[in-house]
Amino acid sequence: MGSEALIVFLIAGVVLVAGANFLSNLISPKSDNSQKREPYESGMETIGPTWVQFKVGYYLFAILFLIFDVEVAFLFPWAVVYQEVGVVALVEIIIFLLILGLGLVYAWKKGALKWE
Repeated sequence: MGSEALIVFLIAGVVLVAGANFLSNLISPKSDNSQKREPYESGMETIGPTWVQFKVGYYLFAILFLIFDVEVAFLFPWAVVYQEVGVVALVEIIIFLLILGLGLVYAWKKGALKWE
């Protein structure tokens, strides 16, 4: 029974995703306006090349920000129910914060936090 249910859910998932994509392509408005394919920023026409390489450090900085931002979002619900979950949860969150701190030290040593 377990593998049959898994196959049914897998097929249902594929059919729903494919159906949603097909329906979206079928009923969405279409436009062949050439201006839609041009780069656009701040309502002004671009000057010079629009494909400019950015330093990978900017992306690393952004990813690190997102990681730590999400971790803070995980800390909030834990703090709300701290009284109910007890000492075990305190030990778990300390381990969690230690791992997070080690990740921050690693990123710092690798120079991912330098904005140059």
